[in-house]
Amino acid sequence: MDTNIIGQLNVLEAIRKFKPDARIQIAGSSEEYGMVNPDEVPIKETNPLRPLSPYAVSKVAQDMMGYQYFKSYDLKIIRTRAFNHTGPRRGIVFATSNFARQIAEIEKGLRKPVIEVGNLDAVRDFSDVRDVVRAYALSLEKGEPGEVYNIASGEGCKIGKMLDILLSFSKVKVEIRQDPKRLRPSDVLLLIGSNEKFFKATGWQLKIKFEKTLEDLLNYWRQKL
Repeated sequence: MDTNIIGQLNVLEAIRKFKPDARIQIAGSSEEYGMVNPDEVPIKETNPLRPLSPYAVSKVAQDMMGYQYFKSYDLKIIRTRAFNHTGPRRGIVFATSNFARQIAEIEKGLRKPVIEVGNLDAVRDFSDVRDVVRAYALSLEKGEPGEVYNIASGEGCKIGKMLDILLSFSKVKVEIRQDPKRLRPSDVLLLIGSNEKFFKATGWQLKIKFEKTLEDLLNYWRQKL
């Protein structure tokens, strides 16, 4: 809350005082949508925000603050809501990178052939981080101040399927074991975004396939270890 909300408040106040004509991109999150009903996918920017974690609440606050500063002070703020994205150097608190590291550790004999997992049935919309960074730049170049845009692939993938893809790049035989500590108190079960609005505004499309993203991520951990 301090970092995302108060931190952003300080940045916007500084911009309002010293560089009010700057273009500002606020990197929001699909977690803002939170609890999504099956008939609401693919999720559009007009979908209700029902955040299910403190992080998601902080991102909603950033999002709404951006809109307020646009309306109140005419700051050129473009808000984005990026769905799951990953790639080499992703932090290990995230499932894609955590699973890739566990596989690499098993390959090198650094851990037993057991992969610890959380909820494998949750569905996420994955993109490559390199495509998402390109989208952030495009949002500033072509996005309309005051608007909010989803950055998403438009396709859903179960976490279990993501793990299967990672394992397809390795020869190790593993046991999959659910760790209760990895289960969230209120998990978001379904997040698939519509990128229609952002595509119309910027022409952005994915260039890197998800399989390539995961292969690069696994190879990163192999090299890192």
